[in-house]
Amino acid sequence: MENHISRRCLLRNVTGGGAAAVAAWTLSGDLRAAEPKAEAEAQTPLKGHINHSVCRWCYGKVSLDDLCNAAKAMGLKSIELLGPNEWPTLKTYGLTCAMASGGGMGIGKGFNRVELHDQLVASFEKLIPQAADAGLKNVICMSGNRGGIDDEEGIENCVKGLKRLMKLAEEKKVNVVMELLNSKVDHKDYQCDHTAWGVKVCQRVGSERMKLLYDIYHMQIMEGDLIRTIQQNAQYIAHYHTGGVPGRREIDETQEINYPAVMKAIVETGFEGFVGQEFIPTGPDPLASLRRCVRICDV
Repeated sequence: MENHISRRCLLRNVTGGGAAAVAAWTLSGDLRAAEPKAEAEAQTPLKGHINHSVCRWCYGKVSLDDLCNAAKAMGLKSIELLGPNEWPTLKTYGLTCAMASGGGMGIGKGFNRVELHDQLVASFEKLIPQAADAGLKNVICMSGNRGGIDDEEGIENCVKGLKRLMKLAEEKKVNVVMELLNSKVDHKDYQCDHTAWGVKVCQRVGSERMKLLYDIYHMQIMEGDLIRTIQQNAQYIAHYHTGGVPGRREIDETQEINYPAVMKAIVETGFEGFVGQEFIPTGPDPLASLRRCVRICDV
């Protein structure tokens, strides 16, 4: 008779308190076996095909210094959606801000409203040189909510306002990047809610410095067909954001997007920009969630 008894057989044949004890032994053994693997993975360098970033707002309970330390240890190169007063902190940790904020009037008030153009242009005329002086390449902008403006008028209004910035953006070599957001769940009435609409804005502005922020989470909600859309419109995309659908949770097996496949498609387009993690961590250790999700995207 074999001396070896598998844990599965043992559990099947022991009842009552004995079974519970064996189950606990089994679980603890599995966890002990997993610990070296997790530790080894954390110490393995990232593959280098993707420049990894993280959005600051998702980690509001973590100080910026602590987030910088953690990001650096994980192999990230950027913490983003930060304004000029926060960029110097990143620099002290050897990090950049892959998508700079600090211009505009918020998500709902954007370039689709002509009456806001003077104020918007003034804010970006201040931000773009600041970004250039800090060595940053992208500043984020918004279309604004529709508010009764049809899609064609919205495009024309955005083009009219954004063209006023392109000479400065070209001189300073800074991209003005409009974010694609969903208007179904999170940002009701937002106008730049489909890739085709954003691409038309870029085409009509007619400058290499006018780009899109393709938010994978938002575009899965609005249109799906992620990989083909990315492949067909790669020339207009300067930056990507992640997030699990539904709920903008961790980008793991609990949600519907196959992130490794999407990341491979992005790499195959020759993309050299950044992918920013923008999910809301739900676990007890938000930085552990970040580390795990960065690894999911590191193809």
